[in-house]
Amino acid sequence: MDFNDPMLLLSSRIGQIGDLGFDLLWRFLHIVVSLFHIVSGIFEAIQSYAISLGLIQKYSSIDIEKLMCLAVVVDIEVARDVAKVVELLQWLKTIGVKQVGLFDSQGLLKKSKDMILEMVPGSVLLQETGEKDTPPDRKGIAIEFISSSDNKEAVVKAANILLQRHLKASHPEKDEGDNVFTESHLNEALRVVGENVHVPDLMLVYGPVRSHLGFPAWRLRYTEIVHMGSLKYMRYGSLLKAIHKFTGVRQNYGKSFLL
Repeated sequence: MDFNDPMLLLSSRIGQIGDLGFDLLWRFLHIVVSLFHIVSGIFEAIQSYAISLGLIQKYSSIDIEKLMCLAVVVDIEVARDVAKVVELLQWLKTIGVKQVGLFDSQGLLKKSKDMILEMVPGSVLLQETGEKDTPPDRKGIAIEFISSSDNKEAVVKAANILLQRHLKASHPEKDEGDNVFTESHLNEALRVVGENVHVPDLMLVYGPVRSHLGFPAWRLRYTEIVHMGSLKYMRYGSLLKAIHKFTGVRQNYGKSFLL
């Protein structure tokens, strides 16, 4: 480059100024977004604390009967913190939740189920409640321990049953459009193979990312999913708010409509 050329020198200066301007704009936007998250986090913490103290009246009453089954997904990194999981289950029991599916991808919580059941008074294994949806004690809580490997064989067997029924009912010469698998077909096939599947109405995810973290997708048919942040920093007010928000909507074929 010929720096003696005034036009080339001017063009170089303009390019440098433009790069500096974009860099300053990026830094400014980064600061604005960071401040927004900080302020939002402070507001959430204050609101959660106020809800915990009962200062916000609308969260004082929850129609818990609308929440038949709740799923709690815990990140594998914090699943070893049994004390935190027990505290969360005790909160759910206090709120009045009757049925909880507790999931971590590797089944670490399942290995500690005896200790967890012992540390949560009034808790029972969901399998021990038989065909009932809630434990015998109205003040108790039924817990199902779930991992990624659960029910896979049952799903394969149910799929084979549906396939055989489809092949028997299939008529290639007629396209009647009636070979459609519905939720009732899947439930019936699972019952045939002896699997009683509980589909959660609401899922609370405690982890670093907004994901179901490996929870069996075929059990998430009409499930509302809420990301709750890290289990280490869980708050009773945030838990109460999430459940209150779910019970305050009208369910219509799996879709939620605010009242």
